[in-house]
This record gives sequence, structure tokens and C-alpha cells, in this order.
Amino acid sequence: MRRLFPVTEETAAQAPAGGARTPGRGPEGEVGPAGGVARPPVGAAAVVDREWSLAELAAAYAYPEPAPGAPRPWLRANMVSSLDGAAQHEGRSQPISSATDMRIFGTLRALADVVVVGAETVRQEGYRPARVRDEFAGARAAAGQTPVPAIAIVTASLELDFTLPLFTSPLVPTLILTGAAASPDRIAAAERAGAQVVIAGEGMGVEPARAVQALAGLGHTRLLTEGGPRLLGQLIAAEVLDELCLTLSPTLTAGNAQRISGGPSVAVPHRFALASLLEQDGFLFGRYCRS
Repeated sequence: MRRLFPVTEETAAQAPAGGARTPGRGPEGEVGPAGGVARPPVGAAAVVDREWSLAELAAAYAYPEPAPGAPRPWLRANMVSSLDGAAQHEGRSQPISSATDMRIFGTLRALADVVVVGAETVRQEGYRPARVRDEFAGARAAAGQTPVPAIAIVTASLELDFTLPLFTSPLVPTLILTGAAASPDRIAAAERAGAQVVIAGEGMGVEPARAVQALAGLGHTRLLTEGGPRLLGQLIAAEVLDELCLTLSPTLTAGNAQRISGGPSVAVPHRFALASLLEQDGFLFGRYCRS
């Protein structure tokens, strides 16, 4: 793993002082204060990139420090895309992912209060409850977080299999975000399964801004969404997305797979600023924040 942006004294030190650079490799160095690579010893040659620790990844992806007073919710999305724009291959994201992408995926979950996901993605990806990560237990306790993030499912119909582990064995209750006009029978079935139903819309569906505020009202201000594309498109259109963590996978899929976001286009493209860019094995891991 190496940091490409922002360029600091540590990142600049990745280039050897002399000799040719080996493509995809950086010089040997110790861990820098920002999670990058510190200046190598004089005369050091280019060697293989090292694996970042989970603590370094957590520091690189830390949520913004809350302002004094009532904390403002911060919604980040985490998605992966192939070079030709596919968010999935044969309906799942795993074929275009990597081991490092999954380490970042796990780190982002470990930092979040709640993971917001669409019902179709729950069905397609076989979602399970978040698991305890011993490496993050102390930090979560110190931040006043539950041992694991809650999973919040966005659904109008509540057509979900309530016998799945997501409902039968979570460490914290699974949340269901739905509209006020949702079926009372399905709401009752969800509550019997142990889920907490949160009304976040006047009609059948969920209103993104209300969903964010409802979760914040439950104490969940560090929000993470993992899609799918339709949900992400709704969040973008509603202008509630603060940050996009995007993995660019060095793969080509062709076909007609979905992009990372779908739905109606916005009137004016929303401009985000690059906050961080990491690289490992040809995968680019970018963080983009609302300008």
C-alpha cells in the first residue's frame, strides 16, 4: 500500500533518491505519522510496498471530528467499480474486489455507527450481521459506540426473509427504514423478528434526508452506506452524501452491469474534492468529500 495523495514529506519520500524506480513499488521505510511511509534510509533501494496495519487504515479513513454541540451526521458511501464502470459482475461486487479492498471494507464498517444498505443488495449479497473485530474493540468503546455497527435496511415493501442471521443473531438489533404507508403486517413481522422499524418517509418509500436525521436521532452520526446503486443514486439526488470512498478495480467486465449509482440524473453534477488516494496491486482507493 502506498499513499499517492495528499503529497506530503512522507509520500514524496517514497521515490528513491537515485536509480530507476520499479513500477508499482516504493522504497523501504518506517510507518509515518499520517499512516504513510516515512523517509527511507539514505541510499535505500526500491523494494516491495508493505501492508498497512488496520490502525493505519483506520487513521486514514477517520470520520471528521464533530463540531461542538450536537454532532452533525456524516454519511459516507463505499463502492467498487471496474475500469469500464461496472459496480458488479454477475450481480455481485466480489469478483471485482480484492483482499485489500475487503480490508478497507472491514475498516470502514468498524468505524461506523450504522451501515445503511438497500433491501435488494441485502438479498443479492447475502448480508449478515456485522461481526466483532477485536482490533477495533477498544476504539469503539472509547468512542461510545456499540461493539459492532447496526445494519439499517432501506425498504418500502419489507419483503425480507426474517429467518436470516441478519435478524436472528445480530449483536445489535437490525434497523429497518421504511415509509409511513408500509404494510402494518410486514412491520409487525419485522418487529417480531427483533428488528427495530424506523419510519423515515410519509409514503411507501424512504426519504433520504429523513433517514439520515432519524438515524442521527438514534445516536448514529457516523453513517456508512454500501449501496446498492439505486440507493446511492437516491442519496446523491437528495444531496445528503458527504463522502464517497471509491475503489477503482483494474478490471474490465463489458456487459451491462449497473454503475455505482442509478436512478434519475441530477440537474447539475455534484462536485466532490479528492481527499485521499491510496494504491495497492493496481487498485486505487480514493476518498472524495463534498466540496
